[in-house]
Amino acid sequence: MPENKLLRTPLKAIDPRRWAALAVVLIASFMDAVDVTVVHIALPDIQAETGASTAQVQWITGGYALAFALGLVTGGRLGDLFGRKKVFLLGVAGFTLTSLVCGLAGSPELLLAGRIAQGAMAALMVPQVLSIIHVTFPERERGKVFGIYGSVMALGTLAGPLVGALLIEGDLFGLGWRTVFLANLPLGIAGLIAGALLIGESKAERAARLDLVGVVLATAGLLALVLPLTQGRELGWPAWTYGPMAASVPVLGAFVAWERHLARRGGSPLVVLSLFWRRSFAGGQGVQLLFGLASGVFFLAWTLYLQLGLGFSPLRAGLSGMPLSVAMMAGAGLSMQVLVPRFGRVVLQAGGLLAAAGMVLFVCLAGHYGSGIALWQTIVPLIPMGLGMGLIIAPLTDVILSEVPHEHVGSASGLTNTTLQLGQAVGVALSSVVFFDRLGPGSPAAQAQQMPHAFAGSLGYVAAAFTAAFAVLFALPKAPAAATAAPEREQEARPVPVG
Repeated sequence: MPENKLLRTPLKAIDPRRWAALAVVLIASFMDAVDVTVVHIALPDIQAETGASTAQVQWITGGYALAFALGLVTGGRLGDLFGRKKVFLLGVAGFTLTSLVCGLAGSPELLLAGRIAQGAMAALMVPQVLSIIHVTFPERERGKVFGIYGSVMALGTLAGPLVGALLIEGDLFGLGWRTVFLANLPLGIAGLIAGALLIGESKAERAARLDLVGVVLATAGLLALVLPLTQGRELGWPAWTYGPMAASVPVLGAFVAWERHLARRGGSPLVVLSLFWRRSFAGGQGVQLLFGLASGVFFLAWTLYLQLGLGFSPLRAGLSGMPLSVAMMAGAGLSMQVLVPRFGRVVLQAGGLLAAAGMVLFVCLAGHYGSGIALWQTIVPLIPMGLGMGLIIAPLTDVILSEVPHEHVGSASGLTNTTLQLGQAVGVALSSVVFFDRLGPGSPAAQAQQMPHAFAGSLGYVAAAFTAAFAVLFALPKAPAAATAAPEREQEARPVPVG
């Protein structure tokens, strides 16, 4: 969410429709949370029906994350400038339309174009949700509301693989994998109608201008890195793939220089670079990036391993992931409510080592049993991994923001979400090197035989990312962070509604 100066809404301006409006924005949040994970389960069916290449499979997942990440901060600022209700409804309409494009796509090229556009529309829709909550609810109710919001997001992430599996197995109207996208249509249409009727309009009183040069430089630099990583292996690493990867360094350097220049001029940079002088913030962003890298590599490889390597049905694959989600939620609850308040940073570091241990255990089991591995043996390593991930990710944002000045907390929060999404996009791109390269050329049947070996090999990189996160966490404060509760901070007080 972007940085801005906001004014409190007087008590008499409280919207009596606020709980109905909350239901609308929660539907949009749920759609996004489900859509991030639901596609993984559908990938084998998508590849089988459309003939998508491995690079296109990566773009179907990584392209969404990249577009979402690059548009998050800009989407928030557009809401501040032009009205949060307008931009939210535009995002919902665009997300619904692009879901239809994905569901009707007859080629992998159209599908991945639809997914990238869908990520861009989510970047318009999602940043408005918390802002609309700030506008709509008085301070005394926000704690309850943000608890509901967090539960819905967790439920969406938890339900995504299972929902996808049920839709594919159900094969409604013979549509197969397409239903994972088309299911968004009734939710999106209902959200549009209800949102137009129930959500009040609001703008920031003094919204920051868009840093268009920063957006262009950041997009160009990241595409120069991600595109060759994704396409290079499939094309045999031609000479041209090395040029863009090398060029990404000076382009991203130019982005940093421009952001510094804009800040010196008193402008509104896309990224407030001065935040990185604080060890807790810089270290926290490093952990977010590593967390995203690990997730991007693991979840793509794991889904293909279960369905193509082990022959699991989509429903069985979806159910086998439930212990991971439950363990992650349990770890998050323990971390926030019990452990971090007493033990501080060491809890997050224990989470990194626990997640890494889960991956090492999975390497041993997958390498030893190969394609003969039992269902319970694929589940056991996910429990320490999920617990470890929950211990890290739940308290991390509060710790990151603990030393951020009040006037920059909005930008810092938005950048934290962006870093995680960027890490996932780059992690999916790196799968070309750490996973797909081990499959080698050949028919899908031949690659399926190599799947356990390729999956076990990729897990070493996932474990390394979690171990690196353990080391980077030394940059965070050792003592338990004060209760920052970013949504409740004064500088994030809600703006005066317009209309």
